[in-house]
Amino acid sequence: MKECEILLIEDNSDDAELTLLAFEENKLRNNVTVVHDGEEALEYVFRTGRYESLEDKPLPALILLDLKLPKVSGMDVLKRIRANEETDYLPVIILTSSKEDEDVVASYRLGANAYVRKPVDYNQFVEAAKVLGLFWLVLNEPPVRRRPGSNGTAHSL
Repeated sequence: MKECEILLIEDNSDDAELTLLAFEENKLRNNVTVVHDGEEALEYVFRTGRYESLEDKPLPALILLDLKLPKVSGMDVLKRIRANEETDYLPVIILTSSKEDEDVVASYRLGANAYVRKPVDYNQFVEAAKVLGLFWLVLNEPPVRRRPGSNGTAHSL
């Protein structure tokens, strides 16, 4: 399996821990970075503020985004990611407990790659984590992108 980073944007520490355990149980050995609000997520993705020192590191290969976040909503985080040429291609999976049809529609309209409701049952959650990891980190082929100002050097996720 490819070694690449997953960014988990989740304000509920219990849900974050559950997600990490589910990945561990499925032997998804990727580095998972957890941030706890929308503002921190944007700083991480755009390498600003407290994450400015990560400027030369590759962007995450997969973003798991909760919708109900403090400071900046998940929808606004998604909008900002899709509005930037350097991040518009990143796979963003909405991972939320929201069952609102409006959230599903709005997420896809804003460019989410998938919308997954967090299963209440732990075994179902472990299976969902396995499927997400296998598809997005193993089977999915990310685009090769050229960063603006990079002298045409191509890089993949």
